[in-house]
Amino acid sequence: MGFSEKDEALVKESWEILKQNIPHYSLRFFIIIFDIAPAAKNLFSFLRDSDEIPENNPKLKAHAVKVFKMTCEAAVQLREKGQVIVGDSTLKHLGSVHFKSGVIDPHFEVVKEALLRTVEEAVGEKWSEEMKNAWGEAYDQLAAAIQVEMKEEAAAHLTTNTA
Repeated sequence: MGFSEKDEALVKESWEILKQNIPHYSLRFFIIIFDIAPAAKNLFSFLRDSDEIPENNPKLKAHAVKVFKMTCEAAVQLREKGQVIVGDSTLKHLGSVHFKSGVIDPHFEVVKEALLRTVEEAVGEKWSEEMKNAWGEAYDQLAAAIQVEMKEEAAAHLTTNTA
């Protein structure tokens, strides 16, 4: 079936809505993550020593924007190329950072759930099963690409430590 123009349009349309109040939705995104998995806070170096989610933390906002934007870009790539293509250096960096931070596969599901809930909250009545599926597929493909790099980083780390 593939990722259709309609799927891409749904992601882009909702991204435009999200961008209108990105500070609010960035914060909501993290609040939802920590509601689902409170211990996840320790995975973020800029939140480890804090008892609450700092609303004015620029790193928190920047991280949320990256997740939203990369997922949106993944949607465009899925329709145009049939797969997610992230620059090798960016993908290697993401794999390395996520591996070193202790991220494991179930964490990606938590982020996906938070992403979908945040988009749903942002778009209100425009939310639909089709929009949910479009964002979900784009995110899944992006997460899979990052996970491949994490596995390569883990293998390289294992080789380095056993040599």
